[in-house]
Amino acid sequence: MTPQLQNLQLQTRRHFLKNSQLGLGGIALGSMLADSSTAAPKVIDPLAERPPHFAPKAKRVIYLHMTGSPPNLDIWDHKPELVKRSGQDCPDEFIKGRRFAFTSGVPKLMGTPRKFAQRGKSGVWMSDAVPKLHEVADEMCVIHSMNTDQFNHAPAELLIYTGSPRSGRPSMGSWVTYGLGTENQDLPGFVVLISSGTQPNGGGKSYGSGFLPSVYQGVQCRSKGDPVLYVSDPDGVNRDMRRLSLDALRDLNQIQATELGHPETLTRIAQYELAYRMQVSVPEVMDITKEPKHVQEAYGAKPGESSFANNCLLARRLAEQGVRFVQLFDWGWDFHGTGEGTGLESGLTDKCATMDKPIAALIKDLKQRDMLKDTLIVWGGEFGRTPFREGRTAKSKVLGRDHYPDCFSMWMAGGGVKGGMEYGKTDELGFGVVENKVHIHDLQATIMHLLGFDHEKLTFRFQGRDYRLTDVHGQVVKGVLA
Repeated sequence: MTPQLQNLQLQTRRHFLKNSQLGLGGIALGSMLADSSTAAPKVIDPLAERPPHFAPKAKRVIYLHMTGSPPNLDIWDHKPELVKRSGQDCPDEFIKGRRFAFTSGVPKLMGTPRKFAQRGKSGVWMSDAVPKLHEVADEMCVIHSMNTDQFNHAPAELLIYTGSPRSGRPSMGSWVTYGLGTENQDLPGFVVLISSGTQPNGGGKSYGSGFLPSVYQGVQCRSKGDPVLYVSDPDGVNRDMRRLSLDALRDLNQIQATELGHPETLTRIAQYELAYRMQVSVPEVMDITKEPKHVQEAYGAKPGESSFANNCLLARRLAEQGVRFVQLFDWGWDFHGTGEGTGLESGLTDKCATMDKPIAALIKDLKQRDMLKDTLIVWGGEFGRTPFREGRTAKSKVLGRDHYPDCFSMWMAGGGVKGGMEYGKTDELGFGVVENKVHIHDLQATIMHLLGFDHEKLTFRFQGRDYRLTDVHGQVVKGVLA
């Protein structure tokens, strides 16, 4: 080697570090190696509270999903022109080249059989299907211009909650818990409550953690029986014995984590410890008998039953105790009109009665407790319903509507959202958005923004790329922000 090359090597940082193992380079290298996966990993609580990107308007979310998709034209979106033209053939430009779930040929336009009026001081249009929600109209921001890419239930639901119509991505609640952790270390950061006896259309994937560590998945709690399945100690096992067994499991998992360095092993340790703490904390927070009688009656809640009303009251109790994301799924909103129960008259009246009173009570309760200002409530389904009659029931006396992705209504309240307003607009027959279109990814970006996140920066690296809830889309809907 020439003297010139030797001299150049001595001037390089790599050469200096290589030959300075007892100096600063060696100390730094040792420090880095100590934090590598080959060293014994530290058990860090993955649910520890973490700050958002900027000051949030909302600290928590209660998301109310009406599984099956309510008929927006019969509850929120007032269309007097559609009523005038009810029974006429659907104009060709709206159906030519289009596919619908259960309708073919030329369907008949169908105006709503419901009565609409402006409610609250702000004059929000609402139908007679939701009389109790009339009382909180000034707290609500109704978005009429929602738009999705999917017209079948499961893909549309997955798109809302995971950002993709295909399974495998983390759900919204998982992203929120991953970003913020939980305020209460004795409770999960993300809790799921299911009413009407049926899982959501997307199944567990609608509240799963996807490729995020499994500690961020939604924990399903029940309003009847044991709050969480299998969280109770089995017969013959007391609290002390449970503690000893968990300590032994922790030691075994720690050995495996040291040998293999797999992050899911550390997650398992954290989950076991959370489950142990939940044995005391969950039964306490899930016991609605502790609520005064007048509060139970306001919600229509009945202790010991499994109902949407009970779940709304539980949602408030969970939010009050620091749970970041409470997800309510309520089955039975697929109003095709194939029977009286899914018709737009008595069927819609009966179904709305199960959610109208408890949601109005939830909004009032949160406001009375000074929690509405930093609790974001979101209400909606996975898509809209057609402005024409569902094809299979065209000759029936029972009125129903088909699936429709182009436009539908959702609403939000509290948590930094303007109250008493209607945002976006559809055409006079309700076929398309004509003002302020809001795609599902825009809704997701807005929810994350209210929680203090730049939705483009809350990411997780998986299979060589950074993923986020909004995929590669989404704009914050600034017009709904307070």
